[in-house]
Amino acid sequence: MKRLVLLLIIALASAQPASAKLRQDPVAAWNDLALETVRLTRASDTDAARSYAMVNAAIYDAVNGIASQHRRRAHLLKPPKGAPPQGDQHAAAAAAAHAVLTRLYPDYTDRYDDQLKADLGEGPRVAAGRAWGESVGTYIFDLRTTDGSRPVETQPPGSGPEIFPQAWSGTQYRNMAPFGILDAARYVGPGPSPLASLDYAAAFAEVKLVGDARIPDSGKSALYQYWSLPTGSAQPPGEWLKIALKVSAQLPLTQKSRLFALLGTAMSDASIPTTRTKFVHRHWRPETAIQQADTDGNPHTEKDPAWKPRAGSPGSTPEYISGHSSFSATAATVLGGFFCADRIPFTHVTDSAPTDPATGRPMERTFASFSEAAAEAGRSRVVGGVHFEFSNQAGLTMGRNVAAEILSRKLLYTTPPTHHGQCPL
Repeated sequence: MKRLVLLLIIALASAQPASAKLRQDPVAAWNDLALETVRLTRASDTDAARSYAMVNAAIYDAVNGIASQHRRRAHLLKPPKGAPPQGDQHAAAAAAAHAVLTRLYPDYTDRYDDQLKADLGEGPRVAAGRAWGESVGTYIFDLRTTDGSRPVETQPPGSGPEIFPQAWSGTQYRNMAPFGILDAARYVGPGPSPLASLDYAAAFAEVKLVGDARIPDSGKSALYQYWSLPTGSAQPPGEWLKIALKVSAQLPLTQKSRLFALLGTAMSDASIPTTRTKFVHRHWRPETAIQQADTDGNPHTEKDPAWKPRAGSPGSTPEYISGHSSFSATAATVLGGFFCADRIPFTHVTDSAPTDPATGRPMERTFASFSEAAAEAGRSRVVGGVHFEFSNQAGLTMGRNVAAEILSRKLLYTTPPTHHGQCPL
């Protein structure tokens, strides 16, 4: 009997058209393209997060629109009205992502066209799915053209104790319209520890020691580099998409597109209060704070004019809060909430991972849970000497709270279960 069933499965597989057997997972294929584009364009972390959110919102609404004709589910931005009930969901997902990326990054249209051609088969279902996906992607791009993320604004240089001294471009993201949260202002951090406080002195002393470039520590240097993710990488939001691609590989398209829509929009929304907090508090980086400690009014801090961060750079934005921390905690919370389990182990290699001298390959790190990876990403900024611990903790808290709102409000099924797993929301 088992042999008969096996032969039947083989026969059915052989009867499928070649295009059906060879088609790629559109969520993986188009997120890989988005990651590649962010690297090539050297996009900022906030701009990258917005791009990832738009791509995955389009994929989800394209897939969901067709699926909703058979089982009602919540849409994100584009209502399912007009979706073809028999449209091909893979074609819809690919066409939606293509529509967004070609408009966001027109210089790479040829690359996107090649991917779309590889993704599509033939027949009326494919044509219907493609047309629907194109309309969804165009709708979402047009909707976000007036979301406040343009034109680019710059906060001018400042001076004085506690003030970040450099000009900072990209501050317009503080006013960007969210994808899912209701009010970004409620997540703006209360501010760093007061300069004259003992808590500030303790955080100062810690980063002055563990982040000092003059004190060799291969473990701390490797940890910082692993999570550094500078311009030209997929940026911190991109690393969490890479992690999600790994742990969601076996999910069906409807579930996977939902996960990535939640993840992308949550991280983009986290960038708004992160940017707003930096703009409001404009706190100095440890390098400036340590070199100018004689101006802070705190008897427990000591000036060191020669101090340099282990990271080699003070950072190009104000210190409070840590964006790596807020992005990472947001993503880790969304992943844990979606799967109803935080403790899902995975092995990961970041874009900036140091080379393993024994193998000559980028070093892998293995994590027991999503929250462990987020905590390590945040901590890396302290040992790198670019953030105080209170900014790391504030970023982690903000990220968890943003994710909790997204999970409680967006893309909920109209019938149970509300998650991929069985836990209550």
